Amino acid sequence: MPPRFSTGRHFFNHKLLFPTDYFWQTHYLCPLKISLQPMLQVQNISFGYNEKTIIHNISFTVKTGQNIAIIGESGCGKSTLLKLIYGLYDLDEGRILWNETEVLGPKYHLIPGMPFMKYLSQDFDLMPFVTVAENVGKFLSNINSKLKKQRIQELLEIVEMTEYANVKAKFLSGGQQQRVALARVLALEPEVLLLDEPFSHIDNFRKNALRRNLFAYLKSKEVTCLVATHDSTDALSFADETLVLQHGKLIQKAPSKEVYTSPKNKDVASLFGEVNELKLSQLISIEDEDDESLLLYPHQLKVVDNGMLKVVVKQSYFKGSHYLIKAVYDRKVLFFDHETELEFNLEVTLMLA
Repeated sequence: MPPRFSTGRHFFNHKLLFPTDYFWQTHYLCPLKISLQPMLQVQNISFGYNEKTIIHNISFTVKTGQNIAIIGESGCGKSTLLKLIYGLYDLDEGRILWNETEVLGPKYHLIPGMPFMKYLSQDFDLMPFVTVAENVGKFLSNINSKLKKQRIQELLEIVEMTEYANVKAKFLSGGQQQRVALARVLALEPEVLLLDEPFSHIDNFRKNALRRNLFAYLKSKEVTCLVATHDSTDALSFADETLVLQHGKLIQKAPSKEVYTSPKNKDVASLFGEVNELKLSQLISIEDEDDESLLLYPHQLKVVDNGMLKVVVKQSYFKGSHYLIKAVYDRKVLFFDHETELEFNLEVTLMLA
């Protein structure tokens, strides 16, 4: 791969349409810096509001063009981490670097936020009394109106909002406003895109197509993206790697498939749905010294005629292609998948699927 500009690469691609002070400063007033492996570096950062520490000594790196999902229960620090990476707060400890540029907070910038990044918060921050097209084009230059119009049209196609181009933002639903906000942060093709629950207000049938369109576009442009999300689909289907936060600490960072198949603990596994914690000896005959604890998702258990683990069915939940069965054993709750609904209080036996 040929070397790439360490800063301002996407501004360079559109310099005639989107001239900015940042572009002219980095490409004309300063010598070019070239990096063979551009990356985001988060180095031992800690941060707290007042006396309470929210982020505890977190470190990780992200390569250019990667899509990273940040998952964890509510209040674990996902949104705060994104804001720190963008430069909205001053760190208590540590450093954040994009290539050779240090991310600095409000103490060093009159307007917080780094110019080569874009951050989409959960409140959208749209202008309610102007049209969708005007919101999307807010940060685009007016020097070439034809190119600006083409760019707005391209972005509205990505988020499937072309038919609302001339509608004022205040008349849109929450999901529509979220799609417009996504288009606006993409307008200048940032080098790093930070998204905080970007699909939370969008209907499922629209969300799936939007995710495919958005992440395919980001990959084609090599935009580095970090997404804070509660939706495991964002992590499993679209993220190259997943970061798991727990109480402000980074407890696992790995390829998304690995996080799912080899979760560090039950809390991590539960972020992807129901999970059971069993002993191997409950499912197969094994020597005591070979016994171990297992974390099993519902699809990893099946009903058999002569299994070792006996459970009593308490509830069947229709999931479309199958049923999720809630059962009990030794006063503990267990979940497994089954093709059909099972009767209340039916006793069945299970083994590994």
